[in-house]
Amino acid sequence: MVVKTASESSSPVTITVSSGGKGGGIRSMGLTSPVPRASVSNNPNSPLSSRGNRASSGGNRNSSGGRYCSMSKDNVEEMNSGYVSYTVHIPPTPDHQPMSESQTSLTEDGNNPAKPERSYISGTIFTGGFNSVTRGHVIECSMERDETAKLGSICGMKGCDEKAIQGNSRGPCECGFKICRDCYLDCVGNGGGGHCPGCKEPYRDVSEDDDDDDEPRSEAEDQALPLPSMADFKLDKRLSLVKSFKAPNQDFDHSRWLYETKGTYGYGNAVWPKDGYGFGSGANGFEHPPDFGERSRRPLTRKVCVSAAILSPYRLLIAIRFVALGFFLTWRIRHPNREAMWLWGMSTTCELWFALSWLLDQLPKLCPVNRLTDLSVLKERFESPNLRNPKGRSDLPGIDVFVSTADPEKEPPLVTANTILSILAVDYPVEKLACYLSDDGGSLLTFEALAETASFARIWVPFCRKHGIEPRNPEAYFGQKRDFLKNKVRLDFVRERRRVKREYDEFKVRINSLPESIRRRSDAYNAHEELRAKKKQMEMGGNLSEPIKVPKATWMSDGSHWPGTWSSAERDHSRGDHAGIIQAMLAPPNAEPVFGTEADAENLVDTTEVDTRLPMLVYVSREKRPGYDHNKKAGAMNALVRTSAIMSNGPFILNLDCDHYIYNSMALREGMCFMLDRGGDRICYVQFPQRFEGIDPNDRYANHNTVFFDVSMRALDGLQGPMYVGTGCVFRRIALYGFSPPRTTEHHGWFGRRKIKLFLRKPKVAKKELDEMVLPINVDHNDDNDDADIESLLAPKRFGSSTSLAASIPVAEYQGRLLQDLQGKGLQGRPAGSLAVPREPLDAATVAEAISVISCFYEDKTEWGKRVGWIYGSVTEDVVTGYRMHNRGWRSVYCVTKRDAFRGTAPINLTDRLHQVLRWATGSVEIFFSRNNALFASHRMKFLQRVAYFNVGMYPFTSGFLLVYCILPAVSLFSGQFIVQSLSVTFLVYLLTITITLCMLAVLEIRWSGITLHDWWRNEQFWLIGGTSAHPAAVLQGLLKVIAGVDISFTLTSKSATPEDGDDEFAELYVVKWSFLMVPPITIMMVNMIAIAVGVARTMYSTYPEWSKLVGGVFFSFWVLCHLYPFAKGLMGKRGKVPTIVFVWSGLLSIIISLLWVYISPPSGKQDYMKFQFP
Repeated sequence: MVVKTASESSSPVTITVSSGGKGGGIRSMGLTSPVPRASVSNNPNSPLSSRGNRASSGGNRNSSGGRYCSMSKDNVEEMNSGYVSYTVHIPPTPDHQPMSESQTSLTEDGNNPAKPERSYISGTIFTGGFNSVTRGHVIECSMERDETAKLGSICGMKGCDEKAIQGNSRGPCECGFKICRDCYLDCVGNGGGGHCPGCKEPYRDVSEDDDDDDEPRSEAEDQALPLPSMADFKLDKRLSLVKSFKAPNQDFDHSRWLYETKGTYGYGNAVWPKDGYGFGSGANGFEHPPDFGERSRRPLTRKVCVSAAILSPYRLLIAIRFVALGFFLTWRIRHPNREAMWLWGMSTTCELWFALSWLLDQLPKLCPVNRLTDLSVLKERFESPNLRNPKGRSDLPGIDVFVSTADPEKEPPLVTANTILSILAVDYPVEKLACYLSDDGGSLLTFEALAETASFARIWVPFCRKHGIEPRNPEAYFGQKRDFLKNKVRLDFVRERRRVKREYDEFKVRINSLPESIRRRSDAYNAHEELRAKKKQMEMGGNLSEPIKVPKATWMSDGSHWPGTWSSAERDHSRGDHAGIIQAMLAPPNAEPVFGTEADAENLVDTTEVDTRLPMLVYVSREKRPGYDHNKKAGAMNALVRTSAIMSNGPFILNLDCDHYIYNSMALREGMCFMLDRGGDRICYVQFPQRFEGIDPNDRYANHNTVFFDVSMRALDGLQGPMYVGTGCVFRRIALYGFSPPRTTEHHGWFGRRKIKLFLRKPKVAKKELDEMVLPINVDHNDDNDDADIESLLAPKRFGSSTSLAASIPVAEYQGRLLQDLQGKGLQGRPAGSLAVPREPLDAATVAEAISVISCFYEDKTEWGKRVGWIYGSVTEDVVTGYRMHNRGWRSVYCVTKRDAFRGTAPINLTDRLHQVLRWATGSVEIFFSRNNALFASHRMKFLQRVAYFNVGMYPFTSGFLLVYCILPAVSLFSGQFIVQSLSVTFLVYLLTITITLCMLAVLEIRWSGITLHDWWRNEQFWLIGGTSAHPAAVLQGLLKVIAGVDISFTLTSKSATPEDGDDEFAELYVVKWSFLMVPPITIMMVNMIAIAVGVARTMYSTYPEWSKLVGGVFFSFWVLCHLYPFAKGLMGKRGKVPTIVFVWSGLLSIIISLLWVYISPPSGKQDYMKFQFP
């Protein structure tokens, strides 16, 4: 291996890493996005330094082209084949001064002949898989070369080219800003305020110790402690010996110390205390010093508790209703109805279950919180020039965005394309963003639609950046019914908007015409192939009358077979049998901004002042073969996790459904505020609420689901965090890998009141679970702890055979750490500016490795789906995945932004909505009968969080009791009996108390959550509709799966396409699709309506009418019918056209019920006619 000498200015350090293999050449090991694989930090706790690297450096796979060669400042030396030399460029810090006088960041020698050429592969399809060779066709190849940084020591003030002050390599200020003597005197004396023009601060404080609290501290708690005064020193003569700990090479600055501490020197004072010498409100009798380190300590987030004026009465009402329920149920049990014990027994049993269900639902709502973010602090901390990042490059970590689709017929490509466009235009550093589309159907339609999207993005993304467009989904933006000129000040906006709108209309036409275009192209190629086959048959002298079988292939535009699914299913080209496919539609961007040109015939938008770079965009279709369980969406997500780890390796992952687009371009920054703030290293994911478009104004079927997203999820945020709901969630990558948090708390005793704090990433952990996975951090060479070696040996068993994947894990962990300024003693952080380096371009070897990890057999004998990644075994893999993370001690955060972060579509058709609820409820039943039941949760999960997860598995079983309780009013009216023997005052008082407290709780929930009374009532209505239709079917299917092993299969929820001009936006709302799920609600409605009529008739014509029992039965029947009103309205269609099937079922049920009633209670004097005997 050739090692060259680097320039002294870059001050590199060589790290030697053992590859763990024999003779294997250079290991494919190093940092991936956004840090190049050949550059890591000099932090002693970095995962690529010392022994901490050995855990993931096993294997002997050679890299292609020697692209991992690195440079060293040492002389050329012979290297053993078992070792690799890595170069680490250290940014200038107070503890490490650069060897040159330059202020520039890391420099690279572009003319070094020994430096390998780095290239990425774009516009290339890579395919491979089981018993097939990985193939790739290079269409376009580009080179990226770094320019040599220029050195200089002139004044950094604008308009001044004088020579900077000499004698100190960093200049007058610690930040290293170069300034001449004249400008320095102007800054100090003439209105400059004594502030450095570079860092804007006269003094740069050091970070303070971080506490163990996982919550972001308030600003009051973050104030700097007062520095000691002269009264604290015993010997004044020691002052002359003190050295500055901020600048160890300089003598102690007495004047500065006096100013910062407001202390005294001799008989005088540098700054006289406001309240007199030696007395005052500050510590030690002096005022608090100026907060010079305010920028580094200002929190990124704040937790805002709900007002006590609302929360205290809310908790009090919960307690009152709980007590009232206890007295009411006690009274019901002690006062049975002797005349109808069966009616009393059924009603009392149902009421006991409803009370338990209400308690399980209400307990987790005791501690709701709200959270706020400060994006200005995020920008100032991670994207402003500072000591370690003089150029001000973004120091934010990378984010990989996952979009999943499976069927272009049910999920229109135009919807997916708009989601991709909103991601590419998001307000986040371009070089830190990568987008992956998982096409689980392997469809050429989705592939070519994504290619068209990448082409249109070159127009749409610069337009959005230039004019600050919101939302950045073109369909949503151009479809807005508001003034698009609001807050727009550029004169060319109207002209460019018109051009982009016209281009988008053409883009939609191209997308919509793709199915027909692909069909015609394939027919033409197939006809040509048939002619060739016939010609060949003639040349071979075969029988022309014999039919020739030519496969009906699907053809790409370049005249080659599509390696994915064909329209006519053939071997190796069907939905469950095709090769793995990866293509980088948009290659990784350059590190520096690329500005465009003026508008002309080719460029529709003037981009001379706009960065025209686009994030990396990758198409992925995992391999599928018969005989393998592909695990639906969870398997597709895990394939994306492995692919992205090799290609970009962002430490954070955002997953979106194909119909959920980014509505707020700052959403990713909002999520990063929680991940990068104090205590953020304990957060496994940030969940955003789901907001929906295209819902009818009345929200007939509670599609907005606001009670869940704005009440339940906010309440869970006050515990251990919200549940993962499948989309709109930013994950920490190492949490998805199954690792435990750096520290956690165990809850023991009654209700978890006794807490034990655990620190899991120290060299030696006293207590560790049997299946604990902890990253070996802060491990020294001489340490006797062999956890790193053990983890290295277990990596193939857990993550598979890919050494590149295993090597990316510690890198992702390192890049996701908090800054060292926010960490305390004993906690590991990364230095500021460590991520402000360019990303290494892709090459063919990297993509080939990515192909191997999406093969159908890669997960065999690994822990993918069991502990690592999305968890398998449930149709609601999202809830199970979040539960596993919380069970390891991680926390999650609920981020509700002022402007909705994401928006999507929801099924507004009754049948589609019921099937969606059926899928969710079936997953809950599966959770209840699995090891993911919260009854088996670990002590690291809080008690109320455990109650919430237990309720997730319990709620479908309420449906059985609900069905019985909805029939009881009708039975009461038919029989003339009631659930109580008489409507006593005690019963009415209890009933009134329970009802009033429920209404008052609803009002207070509306106050602290921000929902409306209409939303709350719609949720109550659909709770009964779902509880009498989808939930019973879910319980039945879940029991069949658990007992009989009957597998459950669900179809995709159809995504509504964009309505054309003139079409009814809510046409799907009025379409009636018959389903067996509608039978129970229809039966309940018919029975109750007939029962009301029968009860009224009996009471009116009775000799001794019992009006109290009639009123009780009619009241409860009316309560049931009010809840089922949206269901009945959905059966009526748009103009009240009732489907024939409804008449058939209604008549049939009415006849059956009437005959049963006549048989049970025949008219007097006619009993002889009702006798029935079998022959």
